[in-house]
Amino acid sequence: MDNFSHLSATRLADMIRRREVSPVEVVRGSLERIERVDPEVNAFVTLCQEAALDAAREAERVVVSGAPLPPLHGVPIGVKDLDPVAGVRMTRGSAVYADLVPTETVECVARLVRAGAIVVGKTNTPEFGHKATTDSSLFGPASTPFNPAMNAGGSSGGSAAAVAAGMVPIAQGSDAGGSLRVPASFCGVYTLMSTFGRVAVPARPNAFRRLNPMVCFGALTRTVEDSALVLDLMSGPHPRDPYSFPVPDRVGEHLHRSLDGVRVAYLPTLGGYPVEPEVDAVVRAAVPAFKEAGAQVDEVEFSLPLPHDELTAVWRRYLKVAHAESVEYSRRLGLDLLGEWRDRISPEFVESAELGALPSAVDAKMDDIVRTQVLDAFEDLFDRYDLIVSPVNCVTGIANDATRTTKGPSTVAGQAVDAQVGWSMTSPYNFIGSPAASVPAGVAANGVPVGLQIAARRGNDVAVAAASAAFERVAPWQDLYLALENRG
Repeated sequence: MDNFSHLSATRLADMIRRREVSPVEVVRGSLERIERVDPEVNAFVTLCQEAALDAAREAERVVVSGAPLPPLHGVPIGVKDLDPVAGVRMTRGSAVYADLVPTETVECVARLVRAGAIVVGKTNTPEFGHKATTDSSLFGPASTPFNPAMNAGGSSGGSAAAVAAGMVPIAQGSDAGGSLRVPASFCGVYTLMSTFGRVAVPARPNAFRRLNPMVCFGALTRTVEDSALVLDLMSGPHPRDPYSFPVPDRVGEHLHRSLDGVRVAYLPTLGGYPVEPEVDAVVRAAVPAFKEAGAQVDEVEFSLPLPHDELTAVWRRYLKVAHAESVEYSRRLGLDLLGEWRDRISPEFVESAELGALPSAVDAKMDDIVRTQVLDAFEDLFDRYDLIVSPVNCVTGIANDATRTTKGPSTVAGQAVDAQVGWSMTSPYNFIGSPAASVPAGVAANGVPVGLQIAARRGNDVAVAAASAAFERVAPWQDLYLALENRG
């Protein structure tokens, strides 16, 4: 069987369209790659081989018929195990839902399936997606393929690892504070968290719950072109998502845009985060690529409105309320997560949910004042600059914990940080809903990739994608994957 692991989704779709390869060969190659490589990485937690091969055989019949083919026809994808795919087990990383089989598919994935994509399985995520590392008592940690002793990051870690290791060219994920960008950085893949509302997510039972913090759905890929294609397919309004909006442009049409005249603000600490020297060195060495692409780049003095640890605490309070809300949903469905299931759930999640039930509604709204200050600080900067670049994570990696309780460090560069997520510089953009990407910038001494974050004002997704593509042309990262191709 041919190895398709080095091919992009765009290239695979083109080969299928030209009948150079069949969807059955591609899907079977993906499943065989998973079988060989995944025992070391632990990216997938559920496979749907028969359903995927049935879909591939149907896709092949359509190819043979000569009918017009949609843009992802026959391309295999992975889906984060927090989000439903009809007929496929969805555990949410928890023993509570170990046997749950949904009857509906999350809208962003349904749009990819309508575009011809074939779901081959569900990817590893921490229990209920509650932290920025991927590990759970149910499945254990997902590792970055570049150093299996190190975590993939979270909470879309299985998706990022699967793409990096060539198991699938596309994997879906979500981001409430870095859950796309954190693992993209550690796994050396690309992601673009789009402007909040660009990708419709008709959440239920509460259609309004994605606001605090702003939760965005997207994809992890190995090329900017693939990411742009997937984002364009996912984008657009849905009548049952009150935050979604008509999309004014297609990012895939602007990837060759020049950066001439584009103003870039380089923030080495994003206004106050502690950063390991090696991370700073890798990102600092990568930033001149924007100048080479034609942009004006300035290292800018910028301060967040509060110290990084206080902003992280505000973000964590939003998450705690969301966790308490999830517990209440479950209770109304007859599942007492903090009672009969308490001993089988992550203690960190239990603590978060219990604390989330304590603040008053007024307390919760007062945090929006801090959030407004964050918005104003970034908007002041966007008045002068088109893009902001910084590291994604403050650290060069996080070691997996044998007890299946992996979390990050409590100090970085001599400063105290929240071990759950305080070592990443991603959550501020979930406060304000701005698009933000993670681009592979280089590799640390331990073999773990380091990501560079590119952000823009809300609605300027095209600017982020165009800058990402320009960076990719000047500093391509595809050689990063060569060492992984022959593994297994």
